[in-house]
Amino acid sequence: MTQPRTLELLAPARTADIGIEAIRHGADAVYIGGPQNSARQAAANSIDDIRRLADYAHDFDAKVYVTLNTILYDSELAQVERMIGALHEAGADALIVQDMAIRRMALPPIPLHASTQMHNMTAEKVRFLQREGFEQAVLARELSLDEIRQIHDACPDMRLEAFVHGALCVSLSGQCYASQALFQRSANRGACAQVCRMEFNLEDGAGNVYLRDKHLLSLRDLCQLDALEKMADAGVSSFKIEGRLKDAGYVKNVTAAYSQALDQLIGAQPERYRRASRGRSVHAFTPDVRKTFNRGFTHYFLFGRNPDIFSFDSPKAVGQPVGTVREVYTDSIVVSDDAPAFSNGDGLCFFDREGRFHGFRVNRAEGRRLYFGRQSDEPLRQLRRGLALFRNRDKAFDDVLEGKSAERFIPVDVHIDHADGVFRLYMSDGQTAVGTQQTYAAELARTHQHENIRLQMSKLGNTPLRLRDFTLGFTTNFFIPSSLLSAWRKELADAWLKEQRRQRAEHNRQARDAVDAARSRAQGPARAFESAGREGQLTYLANVANASARTFYADRGFASVAPAYELQQPAEAPVMFCRHCLRYAMGWCHKRQDMPLQTPPRELFLSLANGARFRLGFNCTDCLMLVYPA
Repeated sequence: MTQPRTLELLAPARTADIGIEAIRHGADAVYIGGPQNSARQAAANSIDDIRRLADYAHDFDAKVYVTLNTILYDSELAQVERMIGALHEAGADALIVQDMAIRRMALPPIPLHASTQMHNMTAEKVRFLQREGFEQAVLARELSLDEIRQIHDACPDMRLEAFVHGALCVSLSGQCYASQALFQRSANRGACAQVCRMEFNLEDGAGNVYLRDKHLLSLRDLCQLDALEKMADAGVSSFKIEGRLKDAGYVKNVTAAYSQALDQLIGAQPERYRRASRGRSVHAFTPDVRKTFNRGFTHYFLFGRNPDIFSFDSPKAVGQPVGTVREVYTDSIVVSDDAPAFSNGDGLCFFDREGRFHGFRVNRAEGRRLYFGRQSDEPLRQLRRGLALFRNRDKAFDDVLEGKSAERFIPVDVHIDHADGVFRLYMSDGQTAVGTQQTYAAELARTHQHENIRLQMSKLGNTPLRLRDFTLGFTTNFFIPSSLLSAWRKELADAWLKEQRRQRAEHNRQARDAVDAARSRAQGPARAFESAGREGQLTYLANVANASARTFYADRGFASVAPAYELQQPAEAPVMFCRHCLRYAMGWCHKRQDMPLQTPPRELFLSLANGARFRLGFNCTDCLMLVYPA
């Protein structure tokens, strides 16, 4: 019989404390930056942080993945190698990497996951990574269900990880150099300046402006909450939430929402799927992804190209629709009757008639009347009857998330038998089962003892265990002192935890053996992936920034390896490769039958207020927009 495939909810962690909250709220794994080279310079964590997080996670068989997904310079390799050893000793379960220099290091037996920065878009690339001993590949965000399915069918033994929620990069991951080109801040080194969120003009070669002061490269946020089943069917095993710079409230809410959705999916198909970790999360709130930071939601390209992926008016959090303005006063507004309840401190926002984004804070809420307090008059003068309002900060919801908002535990069943003066105690969660026996000459009790025995067996508060079901296999009304029952319970729980640790250690040993076996098979020429170019020539798109990575590719038959963009900054090279297309957005796409037949300008440019310009190129065969320095 085929074993159910494990599905993993992978949540972000800016800090160890946020990682613990993610697991508490239902994550099967978290990804977190180590001390350096984590593609988010503002989200570094010490080795002790990683150890503390891993200790908590492993109680639930949850995992900790450490991001080392920047390109590396020669001077950093020795330090990174030492750091990997320390991370392994601290309990990290895998590394998410980009630079192939790591494959040539003297690594401990720790699994490697291929970061989305490696541009994992094709079956050929994923097959190459699998041959190189990678256990999991983080797919490009731009893939459709059919493209994911094709990769899974070609590489059925490779675990596929896909983003399901959060911010989107407009360029193909790992192939965005705009920040480096403008500000000498490398996205592949964790210092992205978010050029894609800036205001641009769209103009032609003659200076005619088609759009002015719009966020033309800013995308909405991803939300696949209603598509998890389709993604699992296509072959996704790990569902990744973006957000290693997000706060704890965001992580709690979004993790809880996706955990509940995965539980529903698995509950409907237990023969096909199971969760990758143990335990049950009970939430003190109703998750709602609309109530935390979002720019509006999109499925992106999961179901093909569509017009809902971009948001030109603002890159800021828009939040949840909350009705319309009914009346406007000098110090307040009255909102429509269909609006929800408001709280003092709520954040509201709106778009004016020109599409400009404005926000304000509610100083006092009295039913449907909302008072501004002392705030700038400039945005408030734009308020008009009928304007749609959005709430991008729900104060009451945030207050709940600031406290203890979830509990996670492993439900266990306890059964007690008695025969010939020996009490036998059993504990099981359905995966791990243990038993102990206790010799005690119990006397008959004067009062009924069943409830007290159950009560003492339920006092598991200092462990991750919680009593689910309790049964007695005898009817004699024995008296057993509460202190003795407490000692038996502790011995039984300790035996269960010891057996769980033994099983986890055995699983880890098998995983290490599998890692070693996979790496020992990784050898010989392997040039079949899209970055190879003609005749096995790697361009700057391979992001090779050190001699060790160059040797890695040379050993696998690549004829030449160009330096990374950061090392040469070629003047004529594209700095972005986007499936988001401004010709499509403007109605100038000649491939779409439903688009108006308009002739686009021969040349299109994006210009910034500081005078910087980018020339747009269009590869219509592959549906890509290329962005060049002008």
